[in-house]
Amino acid sequence: MTAHLINRVTILGTGLIGGSFALALRKHTAGMHVSGWDRAEIISEAHARKAIDAPFYGELGLALQHADLIYLALPISVTLDLLPEVARLAPAHALVTDACSTKQRIAQAAAELFPGDGGPMFLGGHPMAGRELSGIAHADADLFRNTTYALIGEAKHKMENAPRDPRVAAFVKILEKIGARPLWLGAQQHDYAVGLASHLPQLTAVALASFLYDRLDENGLPITLAGPGLRDSLRLAGSPYHTWRDIVLTNREVLSAALDLFARRLDDLRDRLGSRDLEADFDAANELYKLLRSL
Repeated sequence: MTAHLINRVTILGTGLIGGSFALALRKHTAGMHVSGWDRAEIISEAHARKAIDAPFYGELGLALQHADLIYLALPISVTLDLLPEVARLAPAHALVTDACSTKQRIAQAAAELFPGDGGPMFLGGHPMAGRELSGIAHADADLFRNTTYALIGEAKHKMENAPRDPRVAAFVKILEKIGARPLWLGAQQHDYAVGLASHLPQLTAVALASFLYDRLDENGLPITLAGPGLRDSLRLAGSPYHTWRDIVLTNREVLSAALDLFARRLDDLRDRLGSRDLEADFDAANELYKLLRSL
């Protein structure tokens, strides 16, 4: 099954992720018609960047009426609010997918709205790509290249190379064309993993940055003595709160447990400051860094 089942794409939300997906389709696929739907000022900018062929704002039905693929790149709360209308207006043959950073709430809502009775199909997704700066101005056609793209499916589908529904197979082929690496897993498994690997680092960066900011003196110390290491460590601190609000609210249990465990690790480090036992922690950290470099 080829990607030719998907010839017309409508992207709801043309910010960093949605805009990058549109630009990636432009660069890496042929003959794809790409529409976008967003607030008037945002969709106008996406159109000006030639990310989309047809700009829509206001009435959603016009944007969806001919779509083979409907790609929701909106905040989690907006996606949850909009999903019933998308399910009602989507063409029966369409595949609907999202790019939200947490999956359990989305999966629960979609299971009720897309019953799989011959109408539009829903597939949860999450590209593990992004930047600390948001908006269409920072969109990049190669944002997804060499990044994992989580796809949410039942356990029986996780290890299958070829998804069963041809619409899903066509979407997977598109992901591979834009350079992403599809990975199948469950919604709960996804939220636990990203809670530790993505959301916890964001919160620790925010905590460290706000901690240092509160301690700036009239000479700018201690930041005036900071080197590139601190900038690298705090890159995530540049992310705006509105990007993370819904993520934290919809993955609160995982994050709360992760913060408790991480706080205990910090307590352990403090207790061992006067000994040489920290070498084991540095060794483990070095090994994890090597693993990250190899991905």
